[in-house]
Amino acid sequence: MKNIISFFLIASFLIISCNTKVDRSQAFIPDSSGNLNHITIVMPIPDWKGELGKLVRDNLGKEYEGLPLDEPQFSLDYLNPKAFSGFGRQSRNIIWFQKDSVSRFQLAKDQFSRPQIVGLVTGEDAEVQQFLFEENMLLFSQTVKENERKEKLRRINKSPTNDKNLKKRFGYDLVYPSVYETVKDTANFIWIQKKVQKGHLNIIAYEISDNISDKNFNTKILNIRDSIGKLYIPGRLRGSYMITERAYQPYFYKVTLDGKKGYLTKGTWEVANDFMAGPFVNYIVRDSLTEKWMVIEGFAFAPSMNKRDYMFELNTIITTIKKVN
Repeated sequence: MKNIISFFLIASFLIISCNTKVDRSQAFIPDSSGNLNHITIVMPIPDWKGELGKLVRDNLGKEYEGLPLDEPQFSLDYLNPKAFSGFGRQSRNIIWFQKDSVSRFQLAKDQFSRPQIVGLVTGEDAEVQQFLFEENMLLFSQTVKENERKEKLRRINKSPTNDKNLKKRFGYDLVYPSVYETVKDTANFIWIQKKVQKGHLNIIAYEISDNISDKNFNTKILNIRDSIGKLYIPGRLRGSYMITERAYQPYFYKVTLDGKKGYLTKGTWEVANDFMAGPFVNYIVRDSLTEKWMVIEGFAFAPSMNKRDYMFELNTIITTIKKVN
């Protein structure tokens, strides 16, 4: 039954997307608006204050992994259906709950603006809508995440870097804004940095030849990044350097990046013998031709500032990595 529902939903999304392109090809569709990682929730006030609203907030507002302090993966903006017109329909990500005799969940692309994702949930009452939302919440959130990733890349590509150090050193391309500057470039280590309010965002890259497997990658990766921190990433005080915060268990995943087997680690870094800390995201992928592992990591230092969008930027940049020779 679930497979049938999934097929119907995917088919509906494709049909709606295609129809949108055909029907609106000659019409003016305004640019979407809003900050990254924001979702507009449209439903009647009683539902927003009731169980349906709580369910939506609890699920779409789940914490963003790997941050020192809890921040939601999405910021939610409530909108009364009476106000859902004109500019109110130009949000980039919308989920719209409607009372209807037909129970359904649909995804539409660029319906009121572009780029835009609209999730439509209809049912005869809040209980039916709640069921449909729970069944399709993962699909909706993954679609929004991909929409936001593409939007972030679009913004980055307005002023991309012309720096080729990573390509010359390791044979990889990476798409990132020109505002990032090289901090360190040695035989096997590159460090670029962008200044932000009260701190900076950082991306480092290096190669290793260690034997890493599914059985030992979690311990191995943390030990490797600690040794690299000691060699290349000093703290503010003499004898201080970056290490992995071990008090909180990092998140570990097996991934594929640039078509290569790899591992993803999200966690918190700190500085030995100093008081500095922040979140990091670490990708390590294996090049089968050179039999080496390429490590690329992003970390943020921004005391007292929210860090979700900083880490979203770093993660988006890292996922553009591509082997070019």
